[in-house]
Amino acid sequence: MTDNRRKFLKRLSIGAAGALLTPAKIWAQEVQLFQNALSDLKTTETAEALWQKVQSQFHFAEGLTYFNNGSLGACPKPIREATINFQNTLDDFPSKYMWGGWKNEIEEVRQKTADLFSVTKEEIALIHNTTEGMNLIASSMDLQPGDEIISADHEHTSALNPWKYWQESKGIKIITPTLPILPKSVEEVVEIYRKAITEKTRVISICHLVNTNGMILPIKEVSKMAHEKGILVAVDGAQGTGMFNIDLKDIGCDFYTVSAHKWLFSPKGVGIFYAKQESQKHLKPLVVARGYEDTSIRRLENYNTRNLPEVLGLGAALDYRNAIGAQKIHDRTYELKHYFRNKIRDNSKLMLKTPEPDSLSAGIQVVEVLGKDVQEVKHRLFDEYGIDSRPMSKFGLNAVRLSFAIFIGKKQIDALVDALVSIAE
Repeated sequence: MTDNRRKFLKRLSIGAAGALLTPAKIWAQEVQLFQNALSDLKTTETAEALWQKVQSQFHFAEGLTYFNNGSLGACPKPIREATINFQNTLDDFPSKYMWGGWKNEIEEVRQKTADLFSVTKEEIALIHNTTEGMNLIASSMDLQPGDEIISADHEHTSALNPWKYWQESKGIKIITPTLPILPKSVEEVVEIYRKAITEKTRVISICHLVNTNGMILPIKEVSKMAHEKGILVAVDGAQGTGMFNIDLKDIGCDFYTVSAHKWLFSPKGVGIFYAKQESQKHLKPLVVARGYEDTSIRRLENYNTRNLPEVLGLGAALDYRNAIGAQKIHDRTYELKHYFRNKIRDNSKLMLKTPEPDSLSAGIQVVEVLGKDVQEVKHRLFDEYGIDSRPMSKFGLNAVRLSFAIFIGKKQIDALVDALVSIAE
């Protein structure tokens, strides 16, 4: 071996080791700095200062106030930096890190994700988004002509269409019960599903928090009822995960799929798929590559090549969430919800179209400005006040959907309410 080759290999080994460690070191430093900042904010009097610190980590375009997290979340600065460093590591030595160099790190992300849901890592696949997860479920089911799937009228099209594409042509019937816009209790919603179940029902496809008006659906109660009749329960969890605490063992559903780019603030293009251990026998991979014989849940994420920095970025996002505290985030979600609702409660020109009980709604609230078309309201909020929201027209809502993520402060809600009141005049 020549001296030049020895020098090259030595530099390569040092560089590769450094590349592997650099993102982890940088991320660890970011987490420690953030944890130190949060540890100084412990009294009730400084609680809002804690959230101002969180808010400072999210960078938006100048003049933009972002109330549209239900459509797409943002990455805070530490997660952006960590993901960029992972990307640089991959590009420094592509083949090493694409195929095996990050095997242990990916398993750490799987474990962190399992911890998020109080399940085992052997029940978690790291996929791309909720849509892929719903397609995975719908394409796997071995249903027979005459079998029925329940999918209520508020289901997202990306959750409904996979069932239509993969199953309807086989003679499978999709039952579409009508959900109330403003139910008064959990039991009122459970009863809708109870009445829709027949002896032919095989699967209930249900979202945890509906995209339309922010209503939380009773997954635990529906799962218990379904399992007593041998029915599988598949959950579109795109909107709930990261907004409030979720214990999938307690909820009891068979499948749960998530886009991590919403309320977990991960890089775009990474998702989570949960399958209860005893229900995994029903699933088949959407993509088949080398290693398809794997019997573990990893067979569902075997894409051969993918953007692994996004997956590691999910791990960074979960570390960020843990640095703040899951319970703090949960409590803050409901604090902002109550603050907003109380601010507009007595305004006769503003009508809330999201259920009030905490068991039925959380960090998404939908409000109609009476006498105004929702498209006008949406455009005026943006053009005159720099507020981004989501207009919702279906089901007679005529209302803007507002997301209260952790980067939203009470001062921003005050400004939002002032804008709505002005538009209502």
